[in-house]
Amino acid sequence: MELVGIARKFKIPDIIIGLTIVSIGTSMPELFVSLTSNFKEASDISVGNVIGSNMCNLLLILGITATIKDIKFQKNTIYIELPFLILTNIILFVLVQDGVLSHKESCLLVFLFICFLVYTYVSSKKEQKLEEPKEIKKNSLIKNIFFVVLGIIALKYGGDFVVDNAKNLAVLFNVSDKIISCTIIAIGTSLPELTTSIISARKGNTDLALGNVIGSNIFNILLILGVSSFIKTITFSLNYNAEIIILYTASILLFLFPHLPKKEYMTKLEGYLFTLTYFIYMLITIFR
Repeated sequence: MELVGIARKFKIPDIIIGLTIVSIGTSMPELFVSLTSNFKEASDISVGNVIGSNMCNLLLILGITATIKDIKFQKNTIYIELPFLILTNIILFVLVQDGVLSHKESCLLVFLFICFLVYTYVSSKKEQKLEEPKEIKKNSLIKNIFFVVLGIIALKYGGDFVVDNAKNLAVLFNVSDKIISCTIIAIGTSLPELTTSIISARKGNTDLALGNVIGSNIFNILLILGVSSFIKTITFSLNYNAEIIILYTASILLFLFPHLPKKEYMTKLEGYLFTLTYFIYMLITIFR
């Protein structure tokens, strides 16, 4: 909210704030955990955090949301955003087959991220007028900047805390970093999306919940893996291929849902299917 206050102080329209600052903001936990783990030579945590969070977003969070209320698909979501998400999964799968996500490959991911932001802004601008900037207190700019800096520091130390303790848990329970990052860390860093989606569903704004999940998944791959690998090459274990294939399959199913009865909706039954799939995946991951 402090970033929103600063943006309004400089008369940035609310629509741009929502499409950029708020969306990226919900991905900040994943970004700091991935950056920290990559610097600490824990690539499995960096990758598992993103892949695991995306699975949690798509299967668990969207599944729970659909069980609360049927999710209505907008045309742009069906024909542009979902295909773009599927394309993003395919690109990631192809790029990492050599075992690394290099600096050059990160440039492609960041470029696609910028393209997605431009598309989101242009499409939204066509549908609604720009809002007038809201007034904020004159003396609040310094306070907002202070809390932004404080939040960044907290995220930095929070990232250190998560990565260090994740590695300790892996040693304690004699499991791989992948299992810890795909389960505990992934669910923890996905809590902002979970809260946003459940509140949106209860208020009847299911399209907002859907957009939140799709946007976060695209951001996680393009922005987080893109920025992390741009700063330092990420070693990518091919053990994650199974998770990427699950993500790709789930994305295809999500694309098909609005074409099945009940048309243009993700139904409660389909929500239960996604939720059950996630729990089965978790059980297999933990006990195999």
